[in-house]
Amino acid sequence: MTAHTGNWSRPRRFDRNLVVIGAGSAGLVGAYFGAALRADVTLVEGERMGGDCLNTGCVPSKAIIRSARLAADSRRAASLGLSGPPLAVDFAAVMERVQAMIQAVAPHDSIERYAALGVDVRRGRARIVSPWCVEVDGSRITTRGIIIAAGAEPIVPEIPGLADTEYLTSETLWRLRTLPPRLLVLGGGPIGCEMAQAFAQLGSQVTLVQQAPRLLMREDDEVSSFVAQRMTASGVRVLTRAKAVAIETTDGGRALQIEHDGVASAQLFDAILVAVGRRARTAGYGLEELGIGLTPARTVQTNAWLQTIHPNILACGDVAGPYQFTHAAAHQAQSAVLTGLFAPFYRSRPDYTVMPAVTFTDPEVARVGLNEREAKAQGIAYECVRYDLHELDRAIVDGAAEGFLKVLTKPRKDRILGATIVGAHAGETLAEFALAMRHGIGLKGLLGTVHAYPTYAEANRYVAGAWRRAHASPTALGLLARFHAWRRGRSVTPSETYPSQQGTPAA
Repeated sequence: MTAHTGNWSRPRRFDRNLVVIGAGSAGLVGAYFGAALRADVTLVEGERMGGDCLNTGCVPSKAIIRSARLAADSRRAASLGLSGPPLAVDFAAVMERVQAMIQAVAPHDSIERYAALGVDVRRGRARIVSPWCVEVDGSRITTRGIIIAAGAEPIVPEIPGLADTEYLTSETLWRLRTLPPRLLVLGGGPIGCEMAQAFAQLGSQVTLVQQAPRLLMREDDEVSSFVAQRMTASGVRVLTRAKAVAIETTDGGRALQIEHDGVASAQLFDAILVAVGRRARTAGYGLEELGIGLTPARTVQTNAWLQTIHPNILACGDVAGPYQFTHAAAHQAQSAVLTGLFAPFYRSRPDYTVMPAVTFTDPEVARVGLNEREAKAQGIAYECVRYDLHELDRAIVDGAAEGFLKVLTKPRKDRILGATIVGAHAGETLAEFALAMRHGIGLKGLLGTVHAYPTYAEANRYVAGAWRRAHASPTALGLLARFHAWRRGRSVTPSETYPSQQGTPAA
């Protein structure tokens, strides 16, 4: 990228070392890290501290999922005769608990906490007026470096009639206090799947409409199929290859007209949740005036070090992409701060080679590195080893034996290229694979590590054991058989040496 020229004068002195725009995940980590490095940092937020993750994303969604799981468990217990009637769902109380969880976490992201850390927190709308100056509601701050961490917002598709409907998004969903009898969810990505299943478990009749041929399009086909089956079992009606045409009012109420497998139909609903994706917030920050462009994905255009055409102006988090994960935003923020404070003497480049992701459906879907779909698309040779959770003792006794692990390795090597886990506690179980990949530990290292029994993490060792058995040397095994036969005082024919490599993983 070539630096944009303009009629801006560089100040001789600066009020701040760094101004961070946005107090979401990326902005908070950036401000914290900058202050920890003893820089003078100003953090600007125009709405709520904590951004989407605290107020409308990670925290509230996981809170409602927790309540939904308890409701589903109550029904399962009643069906097995382990309890009386299932718990009655008080949806208003559920949503009040969601708000209580937000308030419980909010002090971690509060103005008071960051002020105590030495950060100058400003409330207001920020606009970059020159490469070295940010205006906050009319007040100007000169700074050596600027980090744009403005986040993202829900995409609302142009569907006739949608604008006249009081549709919900991941930002407005949390205002509900009455459970919609019929909820229609547009979109089969992580947000759509998580919320569709949660609301079904809380008692809504849920229909999920996905234009793509399957759910969770970034995952392997068998993962998508597994999730669809579990969502159907939870009461969600899943319609894939279904195109939303228009919203109309009928005698039965509001309806979404769709084309599903070439057949037109009307799907009645009381509330509709739009969850078709998110886009970077880039308007109103002065980017266009400074010549800072956008990528085809409409994120802020940066180089590998997160610098824009103005090297002292950087972007990180959802506004920069390519990921929309809280942990990715935090990782980028650290690199942005180091580059923003120390360039040209030092620059930090974020490393995306090990980027875990979790979809919190029931059961969870967790992945790090490549899956089979990506490996094939990129022409990367691989081997795949699999372990089914119905073999895992802990999953059996918990009644959570549905799911599997898949690990991709380099051919004939134990180096891990990626891991996918579908099952209970998949997000926590994945952490060992992320650590192993980050530090170059192969499946042999996992196999040689003692894992506590009985735990879900044992599955990681068992899948490593399955890989080891598949790569056992027939020659070496034959020699071992002959050695043991010699110790017993008898000879062994070649056919007796090692008849099979099949079986359950060694404990």
